[in-house]
Amino acid sequence: MKAENTSKTSASRAYRLSIAPMMDWTDRHCRFFHRLISQHALLYTEMVTAPALVRGGAVHLLDYNPEEHPVALQLGGSDPGELAKAARLGAQAGYDEINLNCGCPSDRVQSGTFGAVLMKSPQLVVDCVRAMQDATQTEITVKCRIGVDDQNPDEVLPEFLSMLGANNCNRIQIHARKAWLQGLSPKENRDIPPLEYDLIQRMRGLFPNLHLSVNGGIETLDQACDWLDRGLDGVMIGRGAYHRPWDILGAADERVFGTAPSGKTAESVALEMLPYIERHLTLGGKLHQVTRHMLGLFAGRPGARNWRRVLSEGASRAGAGPELVEEALLEIEQGRAA
Repeated sequence: MKAENTSKTSASRAYRLSIAPMMDWTDRHCRFFHRLISQHALLYTEMVTAPALVRGGAVHLLDYNPEEHPVALQLGGSDPGELAKAARLGAQAGYDEINLNCGCPSDRVQSGTFGAVLMKSPQLVVDCVRAMQDATQTEITVKCRIGVDDQNPDEVLPEFLSMLGANNCNRIQIHARKAWLQGLSPKENRDIPPLEYDLIQRMRGLFPNLHLSVNGGIETLDQACDWLDRGLDGVMIGRGAYHRPWDILGAADERVFGTAPSGKTAESVALEMLPYIERHLTLGGKLHQVTRHMLGLFAGRPGARNWRRVLSEGASRAGAGPELVEEALLEIEQGRAA
């Protein structure tokens, strides 16, 4: 285990732009890849359930690459004592922030009485947050929806934010859609409920002392910068950043964090991944476990389709190695020359 990380500076700064926690997507390989593109954006783990850590002893789920910092752990759960123990484990592992999931609408999460269903029990959320705060000096944050089912977001969200703020939970990421726990699948919950951005903007004015980040439907870096210009403390991007990582993250450090241009290109990032891939294979990993996260690197560019084809078709073959990435890069080179 790594020593507990008690510095909040890097995570607080990185909060301006973050990549949303996404199940089956934002694993350690994805995060390492994203970190090569942006040095400053805040990265999140997939949701890790407190029962898996505390009862199941699955502490391997906390593994990450030191290069990923600033990186946050997202926990799922609804038992304050169990979440406190899980938060302590996350802090000992050195995560820069620990986030409580109050937004996931999946059936599996609902059956565990956590995720978006917690929007119905704000006092329980407060109890969980307090227990996690008492267990560690690492900052505890919450990711939520604007409400669930027949709740009125104009009433529910202000009360929810007020209760969190009154208990020193000052950083909240808000997915600007309701979650319908009955009748919509998790995928449909990401698209069908309307985005209520005006409500998020009102919350910014109503709670000036909270650090609020908007999530949901943000597809470009221009949109993210516009939200920041309008006074939001942070922007969290999910699928857009995953499917078009270079478009979102390639200029993020310069435009969002004010740093000098890195001089990197999408091609140079692909080459930087080769030593990481080699290490992963040496440890018994499979090529596709890494390259599946790289498919969108050249999205929208000539040769991108062939880049994806070469990696998708070849990465699962026996003996596939880093040379497949170099082969796929030739498709980009040829596309540029065409």
